[in-house]
Amino acid sequence: MELSYLLDKLKMEHLELQLDAVCEQAAQRELDYKSFLTQALQVEWQGRYRKGVETRLRQARFPWVKTLDQFDFDFQPSLDRRQVRELAGLAFVERAHNVVILGPGSPAQ
Repeated sequence: MELSYLLDKLKMEHLELQLDAVCEQAAQRELDYKSFLTQALQVEWQGRYRKGVETRLRQARFPWVKTLDQFDFDFQPSLDRRQVRELAGLAFVERAHNVVILGPGSPAQ
């Protein structure tokens, strides 16, 4: 069976689109078979993950999508940029800590 046929049957559309680049990178880096397969499957997984996020965002019908990078901290000067970015990293989840965010008023110390 031909590789493109198998990729199509396995619904590996992301890998199929990037297969030449993945093979070229593997050859340049002289990857063994297992490393090459890992890299190829990672390309497919990343494509599926990205597509899933895009699909869920479309289904949510948000009026617009905003990221933390687009947030105007000058508009809300009481926010501590460093603390907000640290919270965005979600390390508190790994540490099993709670975060309480309060509304208007003076910042908690």
